[in-house]
Amino acid sequence: MNDSAKGLKQSVRKARRALRRQIAAQRDRAADDQALAEGGIALAQSQGIGPGSTVLLYEALAVEPPTAALTAALQALGARVLYPITLPDFDLDWHDAADPDRTPLGPDAARAADLALIPGLSVDRDGGRLGQGGGCYDRVIPRLAPAVPVIVLLHPGEESADPLPSEPHDARVDGVLTA
Repeated sequence: MNDSAKGLKQSVRKARRALRRQIAAQRDRAADDQALAEGGIALAQSQGIGPGSTVLLYEALAVEPPTAALTAALQALGARVLYPITLPDFDLDWHDAADPDRTPLGPDAARAADLALIPGLSVDRDGGRLGQGGGCYDRVIPRLAPAVPVIVLLHPGEESADPLPSEPHDARVDGVLTA
């Protein structure tokens, strides 16, 4: 990607971060947490997620769609929920969300996933995902089995009607889940 294309991607990312802060300030976080848990469980059950399944998820930051209730609901289904640990090279290690010691399981732990519920700033109609810019999930998605659904959690209003700028290494996603 040339410098002008990279500049466009950075500009879109900056605008999407500003939009996220605006949207997050207007949302009812507790209601969104419950709605995402309900939607996430319906999605998980439609994918056969249950005892013995593994789901990739993350601990949401204050401006991200909340994930605490979804984590608890997935665990109540009997699924193992793995949270990321960002490594210095922006690859991701993983730990079991139920492990208070956050014992690293290694980057290859993602290979056990039956469903990936990942963060992002926006997703376009063709599955183009705009993340925070570190490429963490662009490294993880290719490690997943081809049939593993990759779903991005977004606030309502964060989907892009227009194509998002992308680079050859940007991994596509299968869908979006909102509150």
